[in-house]
Amino acid sequence: MRHGKYPFIIGFLVVPLALYLVFVVGAYLQMFQLSLTDWSGFGGFNYVGFDNFVKLWDDPVVWTALRHNLFLLILLPLVTIALALFFAFLLNVGGKSTGGGTRGVWGSKVYRIIFFFPQLLALAIVGVIFGRVFGSDRSGMINGLFPESWTPWLFLADERWALTCILAVLIWQAVGFYVVLFSAGMGSIPEEIYEAAALDGATKITLFFRITLPLLWSTLQVAWVYLGIAAFDAFALVNIMSVNQGGPNNSTQVLSMQIYLNAFKFSQAGYASALGVVLFFLTLTFAALTLRVTRRDAVDA
Repeated sequence: MRHGKYPFIIGFLVVPLALYLVFVVGAYLQMFQLSLTDWSGFGGFNYVGFDNFVKLWDDPVVWTALRHNLFLLILLPLVTIALALFFAFLLNVGGKSTGGGTRGVWGSKVYRIIFFFPQLLALAIVGVIFGRVFGSDRSGMINGLFPESWTPWLFLADERWALTCILAVLIWQAVGFYVVLFSAGMGSIPEEIYEAAALDGATKITLFFRITLPLLWSTLQVAWVYLGIAAFDAFALVNIMSVNQGGPNNSTQVLSMQIYLNAFKFSQAGYASALGVVLFFLTLTFAALTLRVTRRDAVDA
């Protein structure tokens, strides 16, 4: 039986590995190749070396998109994780203690379902819904709440607020998943630890910073990386909610939107591939740096 174990495992891995190499690794290699060409998306192409990378270096719209991605990269993980930790702590430890133990607030199981509900909606549906919520005229749900004498808020049509509106929707859509994720992590922490700390007179704040946060550290790392990847993307909401596919004065322009526009609107697939290469390495660098900077010794429960 032991002799035949490895052929059995390899037999199961051959097909998925082959599919991964063809459709993932192969696609990346093709993108790297096309980034060195002037391909329009149709017909043949010529190799132009690093001309596409020189062009994007001098493209002001690309730098605007990078600034917006950086804005999302800082605020999306920070706000989402802070809110998710707060709500997860309330749902698991925030209730009144009983007999020295810990419990969540009343109705915590129902609240978990409510928080997770946005995950059941496709991102395209979320974009359409909030596009109506933030409508800049009287048909917008928020503007419709005010009397006719009030000047409607522009929201997505205002370059000062358009990206902030998209950030708010990204947070709303993501926070429920991380509430459930952190709740699962908190549920795996032995209750005896909380009981011992409570007997020593620890407050809820002390429990959070001294027990919950250290024991959830690896989960927080994963959450930060995933949210960072989402911040580098944000294509669906920007494409659906933005005015003119990038907002007024490119106020919601992000790299993924630039890739889409150059590939399918401007017929510059080679240049779009170069942008894709930049986005790939930015995302990879962010993930590696995050895991390296936040690395710490494991805390055993």
